[in-house]
Amino acid sequence: MKGRKRHLLVYTQGKVLGVTITNAHVLDEYGGMYLLRKIAAQFPRLAQVWVDGAYRPLFVAYAWHVHGIQTQMTRLRPSAGVSHKRWVVERTFAWLGRYRRLSKDYEYWTTTSENWIYIAMTHLLVKRLGRS
Repeated sequence: MKGRKRHLLVYTQGKVLGVTITNAHVLDEYGGMYLLRKIAAQFPRLAQVWVDGAYRPLFVAYAWHVHGIQTQMTRLRPSAGVSHKRWVVERTFAWLGRYRRLSKDYEYWTTTSENWIYIAMTHLLVKRLGRS
């Protein structure tokens, strides 16, 4: 299917905490709000998230007033490329892109795509545990 956006909430090491997939016409801030609503009860100690500029200003107000989560914007300097905070999410997208089912959006249902992301992350973590 064409026209999907993947919204990921990842830990500082790149492990997926939550994911939601929306249609492409949905603004990023609304997708982020849906993701926070979905996972806030699972992570009650979540206090701060880093987001890029597409998640302002409505997402910032929603995260603070509804969930008590502070947001910090990752600033992109024109000459610096991707900031180190945003690099964590980009690296996670690269890890997920190595899986054939996630390299393109083959699924009809968004929940199926979300589940494949969780399965791929579980496989990745188990594989890393096997190495140690």
